[in-house]
Amino acid sequence: MGEIVAKANWESTDAAARSAFDLVITSVLLDAGAGAGWHYHDRATGLVAGRSEGLALASLRWYETVALRTSRAASSELTLRRCARVDSEAIQNAFQARTGNPLLGLEGRASLLNRLGTVMESRPDLFAICDSPRPGGLFDALRARASNGRLPAATILETLLEALGPIWQGRRAWAACRWAIAGRILRWWRTIRRRLRTLHKLSQWLTYSLLEPLQNAGISVSNVHELTGLAEYRNGGLFVDMGVLNPRDRAALAKTHAVMDPFVVGWRALTVALLDRLSPWWPRD
Repeated sequence: MGEIVAKANWESTDAAARSAFDLVITSVLLDAGAGAGWHYHDRATGLVAGRSEGLALASLRWYETVALRTSRAASSELTLRRCARVDSEAIQNAFQARTGNPLLGLEGRASLLNRLGTVMESRPDLFAICDSPRPGGLFDALRARASNGRLPAATILETLLEALGPIWQGRRAWAACRWAIAGRILRWWRTIRRRLRTLHKLSQWLTYSLLEPLQNAGISVSNVHELTGLAEYRNGGLFVDMGVLNPRDRAALAKTHAVMDPFVVGWRALTVALLDRLSPWWPRD
């Protein structure tokens, strides 16, 4: 990232923040499961990485290629037209996917960026306040929602859910819990208004990832501790490995589950609940 900052010729702090938003948002959206057989070789450093680390490095280099062609690239390159034109072949080439180095979900990643382009076009009030429609336009929307230079962390999450909600497809509205915490079985029924709280890991992850660009632009983010921990496989897997979380059907761990399967949704929900139980030991801002 330091290389990009050194090469860039941003007109202002706000322009730099928009560019950072461009990178963060597209990078997070591209970071779905890569599969165990894929890796990325960074020719600049010689580093070879897989999974999330490889995806992060690949998306950084792709951004560097398309967004730093001109001194004003930060305001002209990552527009809705570019997102709308992305196809699986472009991602395949940028991420070095090929026979012997397969990357899962090429079509899905391209479709997600295409839907982002559609949403950016339909919501200029969120993506095009000071520039042509682009992911980085969300910086201006968030800056407008700050008060005296302070922005509550919850407002960032709320804005992301509003802005990006339409790009997600095939999500279920409820999940029956099939897990037990330390041997105690919990049941979560379909009464979402009383017993369940919806959460979206990628939107939460994006919220955390945008804190630094906002702060670099002079916007102070408050009440970060009000956000939950991330319901991702490292946290959830640790609870399983330590015997804190146990599926009622032990054979379920040997099966493959879709991301919207009640088993996965319940696992993630319990992960967040357990992280909250650990929160007294977390530092406060």
